[in-house]
Amino acid sequence: MSEFNEFDQQGSVPNRDTGSIISHAFEMYKGVFLYGVVAMVIYIIGGFIIQTVSGFNSASMMEEMRDAGGDYSNFSYWNAPGFSLYLSLSGLLGILLAPLYVGLIYIVNKYNTKSQIDFADLFIGYKQNFVNILIYSILSGIISSVAMMLCFFPVIFVYPLLLLGYPILLFENASATEALGKSFNIAKENYGTFLGTTVLGALISIAGVILCGIGVILTAPFMMVVMYSAYCAFLGKPRQIAFKK
Repeated sequence: MSEFNEFDQQGSVPNRDTGSIISHAFEMYKGVFLYGVVAMVIYIIGGFIIQTVSGFNSASMMEEMRDAGGDYSNFSYWNAPGFSLYLSLSGLLGILLAPLYVGLIYIVNKYNTKSQIDFADLFIGYKQNFVNILIYSILSGIISSVAMMLCFFPVIFVYPLLLLGYPILLFENASATEALGKSFNIAKENYGTFLGTTVLGALISIAGVILCGIGVILTAPFMMVVMYSAYCAFLGKPRQIAFKK
């Protein structure tokens, strides 16, 4: 496993390999994980509100699935009360919270460059390039959904192509289509590294579910940090950026 450059006043940059990127992301996440927890708590609260509004009861559905004893031939998710509305509202929530994930990436960069971090930085995506962040979230969601409908595994192979989108939107103030195109072009030229980084990053992100369900609050935001580290590796450490408050 390659080691990333030592910290200095200008910040660190990992090498262009999976091990170095993941190691760099670990070091970054140790310094900003509390902000990631805040982002996840906001997401969970939003999900709880949506479940209440839609009338969908996920616990009841899981109980029905357990009672089915492995025979799901007569079981349909779509027939569950409120499931369709819940799914629609969840998708909308994911889009509206995309700027929050971008804000976490911004905080990671400030931590890396030894800049002072303010809590308001977490919401910078709602002020900077907001429309393009939303459009990119929609486009990437459609791409991932199509891959998911074909089979679960294509999602694993498609997502690496989207890995740099959010950092590009933030640090380069790019349009949604520019970010999508640039991320795709860089990833396809270094696909093995991007695939390995995505798989390892995703496994760590979902580790909280495996080890302890509530632990996902601590681990899920790790993927956003991986995006930042991958961006640094292939496009260099972002310049010092200062947005209007």
